[in-house]
Amino acid sequence: MTDQRSYDDRDGLIWFDGELVPWREANVHVLTHALHYASSVFEGQRAYGGEIFKLTEHSERLKRSAQLLDFEIPWSVEQIDAACREVLHANDMADAYMRPLAWRGSEQMGVSAQKSKIHLAIAAWHWGAYFGEEAIRKGLRLDISKWRRPAPYTAPTESKASGLYMICTLARHSAQAKGYDDALMFDWRGQVAEGTGANAFFVRDGALHTPVPDCFLNGITRQTVIELARRRGIEVVERAIWPEELESFEQFFLTGSAAEVTPVAEAGPWRFEVGDLTLQLRKDYLDLANRRNSNS
Repeated sequence: MTDQRSYDDRDGLIWFDGELVPWREANVHVLTHALHYASSVFEGQRAYGGEIFKLTEHSERLKRSAQLLDFEIPWSVEQIDAACREVLHANDMADAYMRPLAWRGSEQMGVSAQKSKIHLAIAAWHWGAYFGEEAIRKGLRLDISKWRRPAPYTAPTESKASGLYMICTLARHSAQAKGYDDALMFDWRGQVAEGTGANAFFVRDGALHTPVPDCFLNGITRQTVIELARRRGIEVVERAIWPEELESFEQFFLTGSAAEVTPVAEAGPWRFEVGDLTLQLRKDYLDLANRRNSNS
């Protein structure tokens, strides 16, 4: 069961700049640069059976994201991996969601922040199905967001940067206010992009179609699902997808470390079935995550 307490008032330990500190003491100053100018990057990853799935890939992406925001995390990929494992074990967790976060500190205020110290923290908590178990059975209901993913020449869209999620929050709040679960976002060209925090896949005639990630993250879960599909001999087509094509697709699902593989029943005026191929790939993904960790 997901803990309903505020995220600043929980038991446990958080890795903070090289040491484990009590959860409630893992705090930053109000003049932290990241709070004012979004100079922070993060990861979302899951542990299954006591091991963190695709851990090194996540740590590598965290480092790359920071570099795209013009700062260097002063811990290596190997050290970040070790710290993540330390957090999981220190909190006695087997199945958990994990959040590494790196940010610029409070040494300098203003747009420039070259003198700011770089911090790193890692937390873990129990988090069940991101959209709830009912969504797995019935499929999500998505609004069509008015907000669009920005062009890659306007923002570092290859990074998992906190600032890029501001429009995701706006899109999801708007969708939930209308009674939807989430929103489907288009890009600056009007092409289908992704959900507010998960990549999109569509099924037609036994093949998978997915947008080219040229202005949003090429998710680690996305890459894993493509690999799993191809192992099954399923054709995977990465291409530009326009909204008028959505009526031709039979199934639609979202992928992400939090969402895992979650079916979609509707997106705006378009309807989809929670079909066998979607459910098979969800099972394949969860089997892989758990099997890999049981053999570690």
